[in-house]
Amino acid sequence: MTTLTHDAPVPAAATSRLGAGLAFALVSALSFGLSGALARGLLDTGWSPGATVLIRVAIAAVVVLPLGLVSLRGRWGLLRRNIGLVVTYGVLAVAGAQFCYFSAVQYMQVGPALLIEYTAPAAVVVWLWLRHGQRPSAVTLVGAALAAAGLVLVLDVVSGADISLPGVAWGLGAMVGAATYFVISADEDNGLPPFALAAGGLVVGSLVLAGLGLSGLMPMTAGTAPATYAVGEVAWWVPVLLLGLVTAGLSYTSGIAAGRRLGSRLASFVALTEVLAAVVFAWVLLDELPRLVQLLGGVLVLAGVVVVKLGESRVVRTEPVVT
Repeated sequence: MTTLTHDAPVPAAATSRLGAGLAFALVSALSFGLSGALARGLLDTGWSPGATVLIRVAIAAVVVLPLGLVSLRGRWGLLRRNIGLVVTYGVLAVAGAQFCYFSAVQYMQVGPALLIEYTAPAAVVVWLWLRHGQRPSAVTLVGAALAAAGLVLVLDVVSGADISLPGVAWGLGAMVGAATYFVISADEDNGLPPFALAAGGLVVGSLVLAGLGLSGLMPMTAGTAPATYAVGEVAWWVPVLLLGLVTAGLSYTSGIAAGRRLGSRLASFVALTEVLAAVVFAWVLLDELPRLVQLLGGVLVLAGVVVVKLGESRVVRTEPVVT
Protein backbone atom coordinates (compact mmCIF):
# COMPACT_ATOMS: atom_id res chain seq x y z
CA MET A 1 0.00 0.00 0.00
CA THR A 2 1.02 3.61 -0.21
CA THR A 3 0.68 6.32 2.38
CA LEU A 4 0.69 10.04 1.85
CA THR A 5 2.37 12.12 4.51
CA HIS A 6 0.49 15.38 5.15
CA ASP A 7 1.57 18.72 6.47
CA ALA A 8 2.40 18.88 10.17
CA PRO A 9 3.42 21.71 12.48
CA VAL A 10 7.04 22.60 11.80
CA PRO A 11 9.23 22.90 14.92
CA ALA A 12 11.44 25.96 15.27
CA ALA A 13 14.55 23.78 14.99
CA ALA A 14 13.33 22.35 11.68
CA THR A 15 12.58 25.84 10.38
CA SER A 16 16.07 26.98 11.33
CA ARG A 17 17.56 23.90 9.63
CA LEU A 18 15.54 24.62 6.49
CA GLY A 19 16.67 28.25 6.45
CA ALA A 20 20.32 27.30 6.87
CA GLY A 21 19.97 24.63 4.19
CA LEU A 22 18.49 27.06 1.69
CA ALA A 23 21.25 29.58 2.46
CA PHE A 24 23.97 26.96 1.90
CA ALA A 25 22.25 25.79 -1.29
CA LEU A 26 22.10 29.31 -2.72
CA VAL A 27 25.76 29.94 -1.85
CA SER A 28 26.66 26.70 -3.61
CA ALA A 29 24.55 27.54 -6.67
CA LEU A 30 25.94 31.06 -6.92
CA SER A 31 29.55 29.90 -6.61
CA PHE A 32 29.06 27.06 -9.10
CA GLY A 33 27.33 29.49 -11.47
CA LEU A 34 30.35 31.80 -11.44
CA SER A 35 32.62 29.11 -12.90
CA GLY A 36 31.49 29.39 -16.52
CA ALA A 37 32.07 33.14 -16.84
CA LEU A 38 35.43 32.94 -15.06
CA ALA A 39 36.57 30.01 -17.16
CA ARG A 40 35.64 31.80 -20.39
CA GLY A 41 38.33 34.40 -19.71
CA LEU A 42 40.95 31.64 -19.51
CA LEU A 43 39.59 29.63 -22.43
CA ASP A 44 39.75 32.72 -24.66
CA THR A 45 43.49 33.01 -23.95
CA GLY A 46 44.18 29.43 -25.03
CA TRP A 47 43.54 27.37 -21.91
CA SER A 48 41.97 24.00 -22.65
CA PRO A 49 38.83 22.92 -20.76
CA GLY A 50 40.79 20.02 -19.28
CA ALA A 51 43.52 22.21 -17.82
CA THR A 52 40.94 24.67 -16.51
CA VAL A 53 38.89 22.08 -14.66
CA LEU A 54 41.96 20.23 -13.34
CA ILE A 55 43.53 23.29 -11.76
CA ARG A 56 40.13 24.34 -10.42
CA VAL A 57 39.59 21.01 -8.64
CA ALA A 58 43.24 20.65 -7.56
CA ILE A 59 43.36 24.07 -5.86
CA ALA A 60 40.12 23.28 -4.06
CA ALA A 61 41.54 19.94 -2.91
CA VAL A 62 44.65 21.61 -1.47
CA VAL A 63 42.55 24.16 0.44
CA VAL A 64 39.77 21.85 1.68
CA LEU A 65 41.99 18.85 2.58
CA PRO A 66 43.35 20.35 5.87
CA LEU A 67 39.80 21.25 6.90
CA GLY A 68 38.66 17.73 6.08
CA LEU A 69 41.44 16.19 8.16
CA VAL A 70 40.63 18.41 11.13
CA SER A 71 36.91 17.59 10.90
CA LEU A 72 37.68 13.86 11.11
CA ARG A 73 39.31 14.36 14.55
CA GLY A 74 41.41 11.24 14.16
CA ARG A 75 38.47 8.99 13.27
CA TRP A 76 40.36 7.19 10.50
CA GLY A 77 38.14 4.14 10.84
CA LEU A 78 35.21 6.29 9.73
CA LEU A 79 37.10 7.22 6.58
CA ARG A 80 38.12 3.60 5.91
CA ARG A 81 34.52 2.41 6.22
CA ASN A 82 33.41 5.02 3.68
CA ILE A 83 36.34 4.84 1.28
CA GLY A 84 34.12 3.38 -1.44
CA LEU A 85 31.65 6.24 -1.04
CA VAL A 86 34.44 8.85 -1.18
CA VAL A 87 35.91 7.29 -4.32
CA THR A 88 32.47 7.15 -5.96
CA TYR A 89 31.90 10.79 -5.07
CA GLY A 90 35.27 11.83 -6.46
CA VAL A 91 35.01 9.79 -9.66
CA LEU A 92 31.37 10.52 -10.54
CA ALA A 93 30.33 13.72 -8.75
CA VAL A 94 33.61 15.62 -9.22
CA ALA A 95 35.73 14.26 -12.09
CA GLY A 96 32.96 12.50 -14.01
CA ALA A 97 30.52 15.40 -14.09
CA GLN A 98 33.25 17.86 -15.10
CA PHE A 99 34.88 15.68 -17.74
CA CYS A 100 31.58 14.60 -19.32
CA TYR A 101 30.26 18.15 -19.45
CA PHE A 102 33.36 19.55 -21.15
CA SER A 103 33.32 16.60 -23.54
CA ALA A 104 29.68 17.35 -24.38
CA VAL A 105 30.43 20.95 -25.32
CA GLN A 106 32.95 19.70 -27.87
CA TYR A 107 30.01 18.31 -29.85
CA MET A 108 27.16 20.70 -29.07
CA GLN A 109 26.37 24.19 -27.84
CA VAL A 110 26.83 25.00 -24.17
CA GLY A 111 23.12 25.65 -23.57
CA PRO A 112 21.79 22.25 -24.65
CA ALA A 113 24.68 20.47 -22.90
CA LEU A 114 23.89 22.28 -19.65
CA LEU A 115 20.19 21.54 -20.04
CA ILE A 116 20.89 17.80 -20.36
CA GLU A 117 23.13 17.87 -17.27
CA TYR A 118 20.43 19.63 -15.29
CA THR A 119 17.93 16.86 -15.82
CA ALA A 120 19.72 15.55 -12.69
CA PRO A 121 16.90 16.63 -10.30
CA ALA A 122 14.49 14.41 -12.24
CA ALA A 123 16.99 11.55 -11.97
CA VAL A 124 17.19 12.13 -8.20
CA VAL A 125 13.38 11.95 -7.90
CA VAL A 126 13.33 8.66 -9.86
CA TRP A 127 16.20 7.24 -7.80
CA LEU A 128 14.50 8.05 -4.49
CA TRP A 129 11.29 6.47 -5.81
CA LEU A 130 12.91 3.25 -7.04
CA ARG A 131 15.52 2.86 -4.30
CA HIS A 132 13.70 4.20 -1.23
CA GLY A 133 10.04 4.03 -2.20
CA GLN A 134 9.60 7.81 -2.02
CA ARG A 135 7.04 8.25 -4.80
CA PRO A 136 6.83 11.95 -5.75
CA SER A 137 3.55 13.72 -5.11
CA ALA A 138 1.62 15.50 -7.82
CA VAL A 139 2.80 18.83 -6.38
CA THR A 140 6.44 17.77 -6.73
CA LEU A 141 5.85 16.75 -10.35
CA VAL A 142 4.24 20.13 -11.09
CA GLY A 143 7.25 21.89 -9.57
CA ALA A 144 9.62 19.75 -11.64
CA ALA A 145 7.71 20.65 -14.82
CA LEU A 146 7.85 24.37 -13.99
CA ALA A 147 11.60 24.21 -13.31
CA ALA A 148 12.22 22.26 -16.52
CA ALA A 149 10.25 24.79 -18.56
CA GLY A 150 12.21 27.59 -16.91
CA LEU A 151 15.51 25.95 -17.78
CA VAL A 152 14.52 25.70 -21.43
CA LEU A 153 13.80 29.44 -21.49
CA VAL A 154 16.90 30.44 -19.49
CA LEU A 155 19.16 28.46 -21.79
CA ASP A 156 17.31 29.78 -24.85
CA VAL A 157 17.44 26.44 -26.65
CA VAL A 158 14.08 27.04 -28.33
CA SER A 159 15.77 29.27 -30.90
CA GLY A 160 17.39 26.20 -32.43
CA ALA A 161 20.66 24.42 -31.69
CA ASP A 162 22.69 21.63 -33.23
CA ILE A 163 22.26 18.35 -31.34
CA SER A 164 24.60 15.39 -31.82
CA LEU A 165 24.30 11.87 -30.44
CA PRO A 166 27.84 11.89 -28.94
CA GLY A 167 27.10 15.24 -27.30
CA VAL A 168 23.84 13.92 -25.84
CA ALA A 169 25.65 10.82 -24.53
CA TRP A 170 28.33 12.92 -22.80
CA GLY A 171 25.63 15.24 -21.44
CA LEU A 172 23.80 12.27 -19.93
CA GLY A 173 27.08 11.20 -18.34
CA ALA A 174 27.35 14.65 -16.75
CA MET A 175 23.77 14.26 -15.53
CA VAL A 176 24.67 11.00 -13.79
CA GLY A 177 27.60 12.75 -12.10
CA ALA A 178 25.41 15.65 -10.96
CA ALA A 179 22.71 13.32 -9.64
CA THR A 180 25.37 11.34 -7.74
CA TYR A 181 26.56 14.60 -6.20
CA PHE A 182 23.10 15.43 -4.86
CA VAL A 183 22.35 11.93 -3.54
CA ILE A 184 25.69 11.40 -1.77
CA SER A 185 25.84 14.97 -0.43
CA ALA A 186 22.49 14.49 1.31
CA ASP A 187 23.43 11.18 2.97
CA GLU A 188 23.93 11.74 6.70
CA ASP A 189 23.99 8.04 7.60
CA ASN A 190 27.65 7.60 6.61
CA GLY A 191 28.77 9.85 9.47
CA LEU A 192 31.38 11.68 7.38
CA PRO A 193 31.64 15.41 8.14
CA PRO A 194 30.88 17.60 5.09
CA PHE A 195 34.48 18.86 4.92
CA ALA A 196 35.84 15.30 5.01
CA LEU A 197 33.55 14.15 2.18
CA ALA A 198 34.34 17.24 0.10
CA ALA A 199 38.08 16.93 0.68
CA GLY A 200 38.15 13.24 -0.18
CA GLY A 201 36.08 13.73 -3.30
CA LEU A 202 38.19 16.65 -4.51
CA VAL A 203 41.43 14.72 -3.97
CA VAL A 204 40.09 11.68 -5.82
CA GLY A 205 38.68 13.90 -8.57
CA SER A 206 42.03 15.66 -9.00
CA LEU A 207 43.84 12.35 -9.35
CA VAL A 208 41.32 11.08 -11.89
CA LEU A 209 41.47 14.27 -13.96
CA ALA A 210 45.29 14.27 -13.84
CA GLY A 211 45.23 10.67 -15.04
CA LEU A 212 42.96 11.60 -17.95
CA GLY A 213 45.38 14.41 -18.85
CA LEU A 214 48.47 12.22 -18.66
CA SER A 215 46.79 9.54 -20.77
CA GLY A 216 45.95 12.07 -23.46
CA LEU A 217 42.18 11.56 -23.15
CA MET A 218 41.79 15.14 -21.93
CA PRO A 219 44.02 17.74 -23.65
CA MET A 220 45.95 20.01 -21.28
CA THR A 221 46.93 23.49 -22.46
CA ALA A 222 47.54 26.54 -20.25
CA GLY A 223 49.16 29.97 -20.50
CA THR A 224 50.00 33.16 -18.63
CA ALA A 225 48.28 35.73 -20.83
CA PRO A 226 45.93 38.14 -19.02
CA ALA A 227 42.25 37.21 -18.98
CA THR A 228 39.83 39.80 -20.35
CA TYR A 229 36.38 40.45 -18.92
CA ALA A 230 33.84 43.22 -19.27
CA VAL A 231 35.38 44.90 -16.22
CA GLY A 232 38.85 44.85 -17.79
CA GLU A 233 41.98 42.71 -17.92
CA VAL A 234 43.22 40.73 -14.92
CA ALA A 235 46.27 38.53 -14.40
CA TRP A 236 45.70 34.87 -15.30
CA TRP A 237 46.11 33.72 -11.70
CA VAL A 238 43.12 35.79 -10.50
CA PRO A 239 40.44 33.69 -12.27
CA VAL A 240 42.48 30.55 -11.51
CA LEU A 241 42.36 31.22 -7.76
CA LEU A 242 38.70 32.20 -7.86
CA LEU A 243 37.86 29.04 -9.79
CA GLY A 244 39.62 26.89 -7.20
CA LEU A 245 38.65 28.68 -3.99
CA VAL A 246 35.13 29.90 -4.79
CA THR A 247 33.66 27.82 -7.61
CA ALA A 248 35.04 24.50 -6.33
CA GLY A 249 36.13 24.68 -2.68
CA LEU A 250 33.24 26.84 -1.46
CA SER A 251 30.66 25.36 -3.81
CA TYR A 252 31.28 21.69 -2.96
CA THR A 253 31.47 22.18 0.82
CA SER A 254 28.38 24.43 0.96
CA GLY A 255 26.57 22.06 -1.40
CA ILE A 256 27.15 19.13 0.95
CA ALA A 257 26.03 21.22 3.92
CA ALA A 258 22.86 22.10 1.98
CA GLY A 259 22.17 18.49 1.06
CA ARG A 260 22.46 17.36 4.69
CA ARG A 261 19.79 19.89 5.69
CA LEU A 262 17.43 19.80 2.71
CA GLY A 263 17.68 16.27 1.40
CA SER A 264 18.79 15.34 -2.09
CA ARG A 265 15.46 16.09 -3.80
CA LEU A 266 14.99 19.66 -2.63
CA ALA A 267 18.72 20.47 -2.74
CA SER A 268 18.88 19.36 -6.38
CA PHE A 269 16.00 21.63 -7.36
CA VAL A 270 17.36 24.64 -5.47
CA ALA A 271 20.62 24.04 -7.34
CA LEU A 272 18.78 24.83 -10.57
CA THR A 273 19.27 28.47 -9.61
CA GLU A 274 22.89 27.90 -10.68
CA VAL A 275 21.71 28.26 -14.28
CA LEU A 276 20.14 31.62 -13.49
CA ALA A 277 23.31 32.65 -11.66
CA ALA A 278 25.40 31.63 -14.65
CA VAL A 279 23.31 33.89 -16.91
CA VAL A 280 23.72 36.84 -14.53
CA PHE A 281 27.49 36.35 -14.16
CA ALA A 282 27.83 36.09 -17.94
CA TRP A 283 26.00 39.41 -18.18
CA VAL A 284 28.27 41.11 -15.61
CA LEU A 285 31.65 39.61 -16.57
CA LEU A 286 31.21 38.89 -20.27
CA ASP A 287 28.68 41.56 -21.24
CA GLU A 288 26.30 38.86 -22.48
CA LEU A 289 22.93 40.49 -21.82
CA PRO A 290 20.10 38.06 -20.94
CA ARG A 291 17.01 38.25 -23.12
CA LEU A 292 13.54 38.84 -21.72
CA VAL A 293 12.65 35.21 -22.35
CA GLN A 294 15.64 34.16 -20.21
CA LEU A 295 14.49 36.37 -17.33
CA LEU A 296 11.05 34.78 -17.57
CA GLY A 297 12.72 31.39 -17.44
CA GLY A 298 14.52 32.38 -14.26
CA VAL A 299 11.20 33.23 -12.64
CA LEU A 300 9.82 29.82 -13.63
CA VAL A 301 12.88 28.06 -12.17
CA LEU A 302 12.40 29.81 -8.84
CA ALA A 303 8.67 29.06 -8.92
CA GLY A 304 9.44 25.41 -9.58
CA VAL A 305 11.77 25.28 -6.56
CA VAL A 306 9.05 26.73 -4.32
CA VAL A 307 6.46 24.23 -5.59
CA VAL A 308 8.85 21.30 -5.10
CA LYS A 309 9.36 22.43 -1.50
CA LEU A 310 5.58 22.40 -1.02
CA GLY A 311 5.54 18.88 -2.42
CA GLU A 312 8.20 17.75 0.06
CA SER A 313 5.58 17.55 2.82
CA ARG A 314 3.43 15.27 0.71
CA VAL A 315 5.95 12.61 -0.34
CA VAL A 316 4.34 9.27 -1.02
CA ARG A 317 6.18 6.36 0.56
CA THR A 318 5.54 2.78 -0.50
CA GLU A 319 4.98 0.42 2.41
CA PRO A 320 4.38 -3.34 2.49
CA VAL A 321 0.79 -4.50 2.97
CA VAL A 322 0.29 -6.18 6.34
CA THR A 323 -1.86 -9.30 6.08
